Amino acid sequence: MIKLRAPAKVNLTLEVLRRRPDGYHEVATILQAVGLWDELVLEEAQGLSFRCSVPELDGPDNLVVKAAKLLASEAKSAKSGRGADISLTKRIPIAGGLGGGSADAAAALAGLNALWELGLSHERLSVLAAQLGSDVPFFLSGGTAIATGRGELVTSLRAVRPAWLVVLAPDVTLPRKTASLYGALTPADYADGRATERAVALLAKGAAVNHAMLVNTFERVAYRVFPSLASFADAMRAAGAERVHLAGSGPSLFTPAPDEAAGNAMAERLSASGLRAWCVPTVASGVTFVAE
Repeated sequence: MIKLRAPAKVNLTLEVLRRRPDGYHEVATILQAVGLWDELVLEEAQGLSFRCSVPELDGPDNLVVKAAKLLASEAKSAKSGRGADISLTKRIPIAGGLGGGSADAAAALAGLNALWELGLSHERLSVLAAQLGSDVPFFLSGGTAIATGRGELVTSLRAVRPAWLVVLAPDVTLPRKTASLYGALTPADYADGRATERAVALLAKGAAVNHAMLVNTFERVAYRVFPSLASFADAMRAAGAERVHLAGSGPSLFTPAPDEAAGNAMAERLSASGLRAWCVPTVASGVTFVAE
């Protein structure tokens, strides 16, 4: 049996540069893993079975299942007939801009590579990960990284100075969320990538995560697209947030906390109001194997 933890992420920067001829968008983004974790348990079996703690995710369209089938196809000639029983416990909010589905897929690739003793390299797993989604390659190494292209070209950066973030997951949904957010952008919303370049330079010098560094192209449209998002941002400010930032394509929101105690106090105030909030640390890893 193999257990893994899959972290959430926030985007310290997320700049959409332009629409590409292939229909995707060119981005420049700094990804940061944070300590809010899903858990995957893998056991060898004759066939492939999957179950999830969230019933609506318990099906063949889950990225974990797609990752398992992709890896099985990759390894078919060497390891035909291998299967797995996969159990996923969700703690990362679903479709919240925190990368939970991508992290789970990366965990499945890394875990099954070990369970089936395939010996595939990190580079090969990254190629497979990119076929599953733009963020999936990042979670194989995690920590702090810059991603370009459509988000699949990942280069690790120096780990950020440890920081605490307060994350709020609003209870709002939007069909085809990512496509809707990208569809709401106009050429006037596109960025030039310089904010990401500046942030990379600052982080390389050991700068702490700060409000001035945090930029996100989607903030220009998210408050129009997501119902009631402004009220959640107001709740964070009322709980003590100096400024509020969009996580990925949303609707989750986050803010840096001065320290762990202040972050926990803010998260507790939000939770006492019936909101889903956590104080989480930045982490220097991605998918992590859990020792028995």
